Amino acid sequence: MNRTIIVNDKMQKGYRYIISEPMGSNFSKDFQPELSPKEMLELGVFGGKYLTDCRDEFPASWFKKAKLCSEKHDPDLNYFQVNASKPLSYWQNKLWIYPEDPRGWFQWYCRYYLGRRLPEEDQRQIKRWKAMVRHISQIRKYCPKGDLSCRPRHRQAVLHWAYDSRKL
Repeated sequence: MNRTIIVNDKMQKGYRYIISEPMGSNFSKDFQPELSPKEMLELGVFGGKYLTDCRDEFPASWFKKAKLCSEKHDPDLNYFQVNASKPLSYWQNKLWIYPEDPRGWFQWYCRYYLGRRLPEEDQRQIKRWKAMVRHISQIRKYCPKGDLSCRPRHRQAVLHWAYDSRKL
């Protein structure tokens, strides 16, 4: 079962991690995402800019219908066609970016989904994922159920965290 992945992309050189769980399985009981990385990429997240230089690390099937743009962040590629992202420097300044995943939460999730487990980092990222309920609460409080035009930035942000905001 254990398989070693070696990463060599623009942000990591020679980084190694071990896949110790089956892909998409054996998640923490506290972490039940509604969308897989493949589904997120197909719906349109992060302005299409995410993972454009490191596709070899992940299954090719994730990218067949992905909405990507390697040149720039393009909010029109997002499902809700709005910019709901902060620049990487924002996340770095908040000290939310760790060396294992220099691209942030979504990179962590992709690797977790593949089967990598880093207990302390997994716990930290799952705690951050759970904190997104505040955005879900805002959508539920202020938007009629199913009105996808209501609070599109909140909805896009929630989508970035593997919650399916189309169902709210």
